[in-house]
Amino acid sequence: MPATAPTRHWTLPRILVRVVLFFTLFGPLLADLVVPDIAERHLHNPAWPPHAKFHDAQYIVMGALIGLVGIAILWRRTGNLRGQFLVAAALASVTWLGMFGALLFPGTAAQDPEHADGLKLIGLDPQLFIALVMLLLLAAALVLERTRSPIPRPAAG
Repeated sequence: MPATAPTRHWTLPRILVRVVLFFTLFGPLLADLVVPDIAERHLHNPAWPPHAKFHDAQYIVMGALIGLVGIAILWRRTGNLRGQFLVAAALASVTWLGMFGALLFPGTAAQDPEHADGLKLIGLDPQLFIALVMLLLLAAALVLERTRSPIPRPAAG
């Protein structure tokens, strides 16, 4: 049986998805809890009632779990690698798409009223701009992956 050429596991599409997953894993934790200027608008905000802080903490934990599960799936080197790539990319999109979806609910806003006149990037609040960048990275990864040749399955044994 002829030997097959080894394939690179960390292709550019997989690296892009991994970058988004790392932002998903660490971004909410850093922004909402650790970085003082941002955290004072979130979990350290004395104006927020405990239930609002609960939902923010829930978002932080969900982001970490989604990031960890996605990275674990993407790290695998056996099985249906393309399918695993697609699942990891879908997981990576969840929190970022959720930011835009949250704005569809009545009475929601990307910023509290006292911060509504703050920094905007291409007309977007910073977290929505970051979400847009993450989604564009995922879209690029999917396009690049579609143009690649099929991923060969590793030989059994």
